[in-house]
Amino acid sequence: MTSRKRPQLLGFWMCVALVVGNSIGSGVFLLPASLAPYGLNSVIAWGFTGCGALLLAIVFAQLSRAFPQAGGPYAYVNLAFGPFTAFIVAWGYWISIWVGNAAIATGAVSYLSPLMPWIVTVPGASAGVTLFFLWLLTFVNCYGIKASGWVQSVTTVLKLLPLVAISALGLFAVRGTTVAAASAIPLSVSGTTAAATLTLWALLGLESATIPASKVNDPSRIIPRATLLGTLITALICILACTTVLLLVPPATLASSNAPFVDLASHYWGTIAGKTLAVFAAISGFGALNGWILLQGELPNVMAKNGVFPRIFARDSARYTPTFALLFSSGLVSLLILMNYQRTMVSVFTFMILLSTTACLVLYLLCSLSLLRLQWSGQMPRQRGRIVPLAIVGVITTTFSLWAIVGAGREAVLWGGVLLLLGAPLYFLVRNDARLA
Repeated sequence: MTSRKRPQLLGFWMCVALVVGNSIGSGVFLLPASLAPYGLNSVIAWGFTGCGALLLAIVFAQLSRAFPQAGGPYAYVNLAFGPFTAFIVAWGYWISIWVGNAAIATGAVSYLSPLMPWIVTVPGASAGVTLFFLWLLTFVNCYGIKASGWVQSVTTVLKLLPLVAISALGLFAVRGTTVAAASAIPLSVSGTTAAATLTLWALLGLESATIPASKVNDPSRIIPRATLLGTLITALICILACTTVLLLVPPATLASSNAPFVDLASHYWGTIAGKTLAVFAAISGFGALNGWILLQGELPNVMAKNGVFPRIFARDSARYTPTFALLFSSGLVSLLILMNYQRTMVSVFTFMILLSTTACLVLYLLCSLSLLRLQWSGQMPRQRGRIVPLAIVGVITTTFSLWAIVGAGREAVLWGGVLLLLGAPLYFLVRNDARLA
């Protein structure tokens, strides 16, 4: 009998690419249109969310260093609060992934519309193109994690090029008149809070490297470093690029744009530059979709192996990939895309990111509380010589997560709560079946 060859493991730079690539997708390229109604409130919001994301990265870095287990957040919450709480959090996070994948794919296809206008004009064309790329990348992930890692690395490098170029443009083109146009919308606490929830979408994914921990080389060393560096790169690029678009594109034009970065590049550098940027934006979205597809398969696979998800999700292929989990999750994404294709691309994007962000924020909240609980119980190693104790970081990120959840709005919180509660019957059903088996 021949044994299967173990798959190649992800290294440091592939893990950095997973963090950066999952965070910077179609979201950052469509986000200025969603932020247009908030004006300079969004600039303040970027400051809050950027600092919050970096502190959350510290939380995940410390948890992954102490507990380098597959499933990442699921494992941390399980250790701190037990299997039921861990399941509910992971269930909500899994939902946030495949709901978010529909938004990411929609945004990526939106950026192809300047090159292929028929995507917008032909009924159902956008949904068809979106489904094509979704399943293409699903099969890449089914082939093996190394193939997915290479796709992630290449697309991450490509997506950073136009964002760096736009950020550089902002340093030279932003003037007092452009700031004055954006400042026509008054500053307010409610506006900043609402904008913060949207900006946080562009920074979601900082936990990405923690989930496939069993497929990372030396996870206790690589995952924390990759998480911190990846989050820092993401925050800087997103803040500079999105703020540049906000200040240089008129608010009325920005609010109605399906491709605000393309509009900006076309205005300053010409039509060819705009179309070129559209290609890079689409690549960025599809690269993020590739990384999140990886996670939408890995997470239910780990949960099933821990006995809290249907056993069929625990199946691995000969290449150690969770094929059934990948195919099933992409099937759910496909249904969501088909159900929403009649809405405009930006409205679909905005609703999906609010719903997905809310579910993901619950995970950030519970992981922050897990850090505090594990420290209190003595399971976390003592951190000597640190300027800021981890307990303070945990309290800040807990408060930040609660604040962002409130900012998501009543509708998103309501739907997010319903989706979380739907997981409870599944948990008890699976656990009962496991006891009877």
